[in-house]
Amino acid sequence: MALIITDECINCDVCEPECPNGAIYQGDEIYEIDPDLCTECVGHYETSQCVEVCPVDCIIIDPDRTETEEELRAKYERITSESA
Repeated sequence: MALIITDECINCDVCEPECPNGAIYQGDEIYEIDPDLCTECVGHYETSQCVEVCPVDCIIIDPDRTETEEELRAKYERITSESA
């Protein structure tokens, strides 16, 4: 599952640099996550780094993007092979 950032985001800028895939970006009003790049840090870390650093707990699992760990790992492998 990809993650999403809710409207509770305070634009504190701590999540964006933590994303190893570059999936987090500044949207019109709050930070947003590109679901095609979000692997929930599978392949990089044991936990989602943006969730770990978010001071207001506004990063949650996107209920509309259900992905298994295997699918997330395949996405990670695709992303890392494209950037190599």
